[in-house]
Amino acid sequence: MPSPFRTDQLSQAMLERYGMNRRPTAGAALTLLLVLAFIAALGWVTWSTTRGGVQADLQSWQAYPDHVDVVVTVSTGSPGAVTCVIRAQDRTRADVGYASLRLPSALEPTTVTYRLRTIVPAYVVEVLGCAVGQAPRVTGPQFPAGVVPPAQPWAATGASPG
Repeated sequence: MPSPFRTDQLSQAMLERYGMNRRPTAGAALTLLLVLAFIAALGWVTWSTTRGGVQADLQSWQAYPDHVDVVVTVSTGSPGAVTCVIRAQDRTRADVGYASLRLPSALEPTTVTYRLRTIVPAYVVEVLGCAVGQAPRVTGPQFPAGVVPPAQPWAATGASPG
């Protein structure tokens, strides 16, 4: 609770006795600590989003009864094979197709067309993630219980992938 008196109305002895002449060092230290933590978090987020990672953009997709033609543009700032994971889902957001694509080095933007086999027509298609030289850290397939994921790559009698 603040004092009803101003500090210039009290004697030096009263100020010292009741601790009114102290500077609020704890509050200033806490404020400084919070500002430094915020700056560190902001720096980490900036560094992690701007470092040389893989850029994968889903350009388009076309759904058919048993597959989806997916067009993805991939580029990275480092040499090495790129692995991307794509999935297709139905209207209930259950997986109907899931594949891991292994692409050659993509220093320059490379557009890839992939035919993803599905168990029913897809409603949503997305690129879950890409990584250089390793599998990306993404969620695994989420097919309904008892559903066997379709084998990839897609191939039908008399047809070839992509």
